[in-house]
Amino acid sequence: MASIARCMRVARPLASLAKSSVSRPIARPFSVTSTNAIRKYTKEHEWIDLSADNKTGVIGISEYAAKALGDVVFVELPEEGKKVKAGDAIGAVESVKSAADINAPISCKITHVNLLLEEKPGTINQAGVADLEALMDAAAYEEFTTAEADH
Repeated sequence: MASIARCMRVARPLASLAKSSVSRPIARPFSVTSTNAIRKYTKEHEWIDLSADNKTGVIGISEYAAKALGDVVFVELPEEGKKVKAGDAIGAVESVKSAADINAPISCKITHVNLLLEEKPGTINQAGVADLEALMDAAAYEEFTTAEADH
């Protein structure tokens, strides 16, 4: 599912990566820490993917809700910077069949929104599963790295 909004807090850029007097591009740090998201669902069919450190997350609607809505024709996005409480309406989805509010699954601050949904609301119905099918889950990746280490 296309995400509705990213929430919680904005990551601060590292001061050491700020542009110095020497002209060089600003680099983004690469992290090898665990970034496995934990997906939780509400009874109203929203989900949130929390990062492993529980400091950032992405909110969306479930595949069940997207299918029930049918062809989406309009998505109202939340306002960036807005602080919301769990259960507050943060947006809405309108389809040829019906309309529904999108509620915040947790109390948070909206830091980013998926502007593509405003331009192409029908993308909320596209799960992008084809690309995910080719990727490994944690168990398959562990098996892969074990085999790599043995060679």
